This record gives sequence, C-alpha cells and structure tokens, in this order.
Amino acid sequence: MIRLLAGLALAFAATLAQAQQFPSRPVTLIVPWPAGGATDIGMRALATATEKHLGQSIVIENRPGAGGTLGPGYMAANAKPDGYTVAQMAITMFRLPHMQKTSFDPTKDFTYIIGVTGYTFGIVVKSTSPWKTLREFLDYAKANPGKINYGTPGAGTSLHVTMEQIAKREGIKWTHVPFKGSAETTSSLLGGHIDALADATAWGPLVTSGEFRLLATWGAQRTKSWPSAPTLREAGVDMVSNSPFGIAGPRGMDPAVVKILHDAFKKGMEEPSYLESLAKLDQEIFYLNTADYHRFAMQMIEEQRQLVEELGLKAR
Repeated sequence: MIRLLAGLALAFAATLAQAQQFPSRPVTLIVPWPAGGATDIGMRALATATEKHLGQSIVIENRPGAGGTLGPGYMAANAKPDGYTVAQMAITMFRLPHMQKTSFDPTKDFTYIIGVTGYTFGIVVKSTSPWKTLREFLDYAKANPGKINYGTPGAGTSLHVTMEQIAKREGIKWTHVPFKGSAETTSSLLGGHIDALADATAWGPLVTSGEFRLLATWGAQRTKSWPSAPTLREAGVDMVSNSPFGIAGPRGMDPAVVKILHDAFKKGMEEPSYLESLAKLDQEIFYLNTADYHRFAMQMIEEQRQLVEELGLKAR
C-alpha cells in the first residue's frame, strides 16, 4: 500500500510538473478548411491574438476535407493529449457520425476546451442571375425540379443540411455540389458551374464589389455588413442557422493544461485585433468555458442525430 501511494504521488507530481512547464514549444492549431476561407482567416487572427497570452507561437495547420471533419479526426487518431495539438470543431463533427461510419466518436474522443464564435451564413447568386430575391429563387427551384445546382464547402456541413431543410419545407428538389472549401465554391459560382452557393462570409468581398448578390443571411438578425439583405425568416423561411464552433484537443488531456489553453484563448478572444477580424467576417463572440462547451457538444450530438433522421441523410 505504501508503495502504491508513493507511486501515485510520483505520478501526480510528474503530471503537475508537465502542466507547469506547458507550453514549452509551439502549439499546432488544426484548421480543417482550406487557407483563405472565412474559418481560416478567423482562426489565424485568433491564433495571433492568443500567442502573447500563451507564451508560445500557435502554428496553423490546414487539413481540409470531409466537411471539416478530416482535421479533427486526424488529431483524435494521431495526436498526443499533451496540449500541443488542438483543432477547430465545426458542428459537422457532431453530425457526420450519425450520417456515416467515422473514425472518431465525438462523445469520447475529444477534450472540449472553449467555445469561440459562430458563422454568418448566406445564400448568394451571381449578380447577373435572374433572381433578385430569395423568394424568386425558391419559386424557380420549386417550379423547375432538379435544375438548380447549389454549392457548399462540403457534404454534411451546416450549410448543406440547412439547404436541405429549406428544400423539404419548400417542396424543392435541387442538386447539392460539395466542395472542399470557400475558395472552390466562389470560383465555381464565378465560373457559372453552379447556380448558387451557401457559405460563410468568404463571399463578402464579391457581394460588396457587386459580382455576387446576397439573397438572404441565416442569423436571427440582419448583418452589420450587409444590412439590406433579409434574414431567412424575413424572406419567409422560418429558420436560423449560425453553427457555433470551438476548439478541442484529443481525449485524455490534463485539466491543468486545458485550463492554460482555455485562459489563453479567452484572452485572445478579447484582443481588439481579433474582434476587428470577427467584425470583418460579420461574426460575433460565442464564448463557452470548458465545462459549458463540453455540455454544448453533448447536446449538439443528440440534436444532430434527430436532424439527420428527420432529413433522411443517413447513408444507406
């Protein structure tokens, strides 16, 4: 018994010493989307704002694919739970396991660290398109089954799911074209390969320049950057979709290390440089502490299961 207690004491001391030394080298933040998109821009701004509070640099590693799940899935399978690898967690992480077999289980394979923000989503078309309003677009899609192709940053994303919810409510049959990220969706719309795209605010500069027309945004209120665009509700579709996200690490992380990361990221979220970046993306802070973010994740996992069943999105 004495030896057992001594062993436990030594193990505790070693863990405490590791936490006190953390971080002693750069931390990798996996962004599961391509460089240059809305998520990448925002997460890079957060990393830069957080570094001085963490005392180490934060290196962005883009691992796009599978609707934002490839990067965190890779982390869960390969990264040590030492705090040196963390990832952005899109809601797709909570939804995809209900749609198909995945290598990860969001209920047990991650350590949830902090809730950060949520996207501003919208539907855009080319400014030369015949649709001036969302209602005109939806009416055309309903009257012409299968003729509308819309793009999103990936199958199973909140953008894809929300578009299918809209289709179900409106009695529409259209075709989803998944891409790896915002750069591909905008290029495809510019080239006329799709009729519309549903995405976060990577489309913003092209809306502002007049090349794209913003038919509606998906939040509870109109956006600050494009106040003339109605919300889905104002356009007659009673829905809100903003897809909050946060940061997580592999399962089994030391709570002391989690606290260090949480506190540093929270201070980074309060930096003017990061708030300025969020304003440009028309996003707002959606802060959740570690315990609340874990509860939010568990709640979302169940909500997404119900949504996938409702829309019949489970792979057969």
